[in-house]
Amino acid sequence: MATIDLLVFIVYLVGIILFGSSFYWKNKSSSSFTLGNKNIPTFVISLSIFATFVSSISYLAIPGQAYMSDWNAFAFSLSIPFALIIAVKFFVPLYRSVNSPSAYTYLENRFGPWAKVYASTMYLLTQLMRSGTILFLLALPLNVLYGWNIITIIVLTGASVMIYSILGGIQAVIWTDAIQAVILIVGALVCAGVILFSMPEGTGQLFRIATAHNKFSLGSFRMDLSSSTFWVVLIYGLFINLQNYGIDQNYVQRYMTASTEKEAKKSAMQGGLIYVPVSLLFLFIGTALFSYYTVFPDQLTAGVQGDRVFPYFIAHQLPPGLTGLLIASIFAAGMSTISTSINSSATVILTDYFKKSLKGERAEKKSMKILYSSSIIFSISSILIAIAMINVQSALEVWWKLASIFSGGMLGLFLLGFFAPRVKNKAAAIGVIAGVLIIGWLSLSPIFFNNPEMQEYASPFHGYLSIVFGTSGIFIVGFQIGCFMNRKIRIVKA
Repeated sequence: MATIDLLVFIVYLVGIILFGSSFYWKNKSSSSFTLGNKNIPTFVISLSIFATFVSSISYLAIPGQAYMSDWNAFAFSLSIPFALIIAVKFFVPLYRSVNSPSAYTYLENRFGPWAKVYASTMYLLTQLMRSGTILFLLALPLNVLYGWNIITIIVLTGASVMIYSILGGIQAVIWTDAIQAVILIVGALVCAGVILFSMPEGTGQLFRIATAHNKFSLGSFRMDLSSSTFWVVLIYGLFINLQNYGIDQNYVQRYMTASTEKEAKKSAMQGGLIYVPVSLLFLFIGTALFSYYTVFPDQLTAGVQGDRVFPYFIAHQLPPGLTGLLIASIFAAGMSTISTSINSSATVILTDYFKKSLKGERAEKKSMKILYSSSIIFSISSILIAIAMINVQSALEVWWKLASIFSGGMLGLFLLGFFAPRVKNKAAAIGVIAGVLIIGWLSLSPIFFNNPEMQEYASPFHGYLSIVFGTSGIFIVGFQIGCFMNRKIRIVKA
């Protein structure tokens, strides 16, 4: 990595911190910290929603997947418009009518405090693990390129994001997200162009090699629920994207920063749709890398596969200056996700756990203290989790399985609350328990039922379907129990 690359990266990092921190003077109340006074332009919110969706994980993982296999992952992107239609039609108006910075206030109004505490707790734990994972992944490129200590990189990166997230509030987060969205798209376009025009026989050679190896395939169209066919990925994408755009606090809070419901709907739709062509770009980069290293196999070190191929290309094949831009792009994707998690988690902690008890003249000061202290605690915890990942990766893989269990329960609970108005508190709780058990069985089967004598108890379905079956189970069980309880009440009254 040349000196100019390091300079590009440092200028980017310092610039983002200074720009985000400049919003401090507009961030004097809890409302401005969490909602930005509802005066942020729609296009900026749209870019922020897009940047929130793209993390450094997907920035590296999607090209890696395309390099190793095909474009099966694009079925996930094709599900986004359908999920957006549902989110925009039903959920955005719902949150705007509740008029709370937290998505989980609705669950409290609908089912009681237990539902809010369950959903918000699971959200906070999931965001902590996600932020810690991304901090760890962001440290790897600089550790490989410069040999810098991983812990030092993690601490400095986490502290940098924390500074502008705390000083600037949601306005800093959204505006820096928008800038980072542009940087990561430009970085990906530049990289795709470099690969495309580096083929010795012209651009057509890239497509001929990829086509010969069936790299543009969307996967099998068989009705097989045990493998990642086109249909399995599509239906998984529909549910997981409905969870993202419909109930995730990271997105809901952005809907609330828009000036009107119409602008909120527009920002949600635009922000989600941007990802579809960008994911296509990521897939193309992976396929292009396959063709490139097929022509120049001596340029790829043995053992470099999957997610490591794109970072390897960035470090070894890009011209000086562009490497720094691409490293900045990876950091842009990661930092936008972490800053979003910091602000949204602090908002949830204040709104769901403290807001009702804060009264009197000092309520606003106390609210700001809670927001600041929550942001600091969340940031430090994320840093510690990232450091723990250096040696305890296997345990964290199990946690990610558990996180999918709880997040699936959240989606089912929201759907039950919205589409089954006659279902009450107890029926919803029973539905959530049933759904979480289904998701647990589907998700954890590979871990607990992997030996021959226990194989018969393992799930025959692909892991992608856990959220599909689990969410459906919550809705069906909750709805049936609710109908039974309502019928029993009518009989007793009669």
